[in-house]
Amino acid sequence: MNLKVCGLKHQYNIEELIQLPIDYMGLIFYNKSPRFVDSNLSTDFVKKIPKSIKKVGVFVNEEYTSMLKRISDYDLDLVQLHGEESPEMCAELKPYVKVIKAFSINDDFDFSLIEKYQSCVDYFLFDTPTTNYGGSGKIFNWQLLKNYKGTTPFFLSGGINEDYIGKIKQLNIPQLISLDINSKFEIKPGVKNIDQIKQFILKLNSYDNE
Repeated sequence: MNLKVCGLKHQYNIEELIQLPIDYMGLIFYNKSPRFVDSNLSTDFVKKIPKSIKKVGVFVNEEYTSMLKRISDYDLDLVQLHGEESPEMCAELKPYVKVIKAFSINDDFDFSLIEKYQSCVDYFLFDTPTTNYGGSGKIFNWQLLKNYKGTTPFFLSGGINEDYIGKIKQLNIPQLISLDINSKFEIKPGVKNIDQIKQFILKLNSYDNE
């Protein structure tokens, strides 16, 4: 299973993280987030991150032209859309990057609502509802994922730590291709605990090899 580490914003922390075998790294371009990537992070540095780690720009109801500029400035490989972005917006971005559309899942969520996105995104991301568009540190009822009948692969986010790896594996959902970790691995918002992530990767790999 792949691993995405989201919410990085300091060069020294990213330099440590990219030494680990992760698949995706998330940079948040939502200015109301405590993990917002501001001018302190050099675009030249980000562009030099190894190509084996895919760079994901996280946006919330951002203007199309603004996203295109970030894609170019930071050499992003994917965008993750966490707001009310339309299928048309997703389709417009597809020529430039792969697209992840995020949805907050609760007991009342109707998975048929995402069918219109199937043809215009590469991945979904299912997360815990929060007014801050992610980073809640809380899980949702993962059994609800059994209601997802689509073929588009998805990332699972929301309060994941190493204690939940076994339960996630037991879900046995083929479309689940990556875990997305963030707030449970932080020293403070935007600063990841590298040793804790190392332990998570070791445990995740041990389950993958069973």
